[in-house]
Amino acid sequence: MFGSAPMSAPDSIDARERFAAHADDYVESVTHAAGADLDLLVSLAALRPGELALDVACGGGHTALALARRGARVTACDLTPQMLDAARGFLEARGVDATYAIAEAGHLPFADGEFSVVTCRIAAHHFPDPAAFFSEAARVLAPGGRLAFQDQALPDDPIGGELIDAFERLRDPSHRHAYPVSGWLRFAEQAGFILEAYSLIPKRHDFAGWCSRQGCSDETIAALERFSASLPPSASEWIAPEWRNAGLNAGGEGQRTLAGFANRHLVLLVRKPSAANG
Repeated sequence: MFGSAPMSAPDSIDARERFAAHADDYVESVTHAAGADLDLLVSLAALRPGELALDVACGGGHTALALARRGARVTACDLTPQMLDAARGFLEARGVDATYAIAEAGHLPFADGEFSVVTCRIAAHHFPDPAAFFSEAARVLAPGGRLAFQDQALPDDPIGGELIDAFERLRDPSHRHAYPVSGWLRFAEQAGFILEAYSLIPKRHDFAGWCSRQGCSDETIAALERFSASLPPSASEWIAPEWRNAGLNAGGEGQRTLAGFANRHLVLLVRKPSAANG
């Protein structure tokens, strides 16, 4: 067994509506465009030139670009038409000839065994049914095909995990649920995948940029700062908030603002069994 069953996901705002308004912000997002996490994801996928690769919930197109630069023939899909259009513009400007499709992660419009590689990076916490995504990824992969997956991971402590999810949801109401490593691995196991490798790595965020990417109001930014300041140790140690002294307020008391924080990302490689290994 890979791990224990995850917690259930709450109701959430429709991600398509939310991301339609912020598609260009995600194309320009530095934290999505590059980093050790993206390098590791693509390295684990171990692409061979000419392989067919599907990037699910492609966002601004950065993972698809990395796959294409490794020689893959890429199909990029996303639930949000505006996001897919933004990704297309980003990729075409860099000379990438990809295929594009509007698709829900839990109902992929592709044939059984069509791809050698499936990727999904920093998106599954928006999915209403992550288990359905893992099952669909297994279905569209050829025997022996690989799924390279990345998403936020929560601490094993349930209270800390729920608070971190609430922090994420306050900034982006389309955030549904992240899971502990054991929860993500459980989805992969249930879909029949074989575990190849995984790493848990920190990914730091500039707080102002993180808020701007979702168009947060001043009131929401202030609420996020208050929320992060009130986290118990199990959650605060997980996100490692970085505070900046902003001087004194009118009452002569010290003020501080949140400069940045980290979330932990699971980068995972699993393989669909081949005929030889069942």
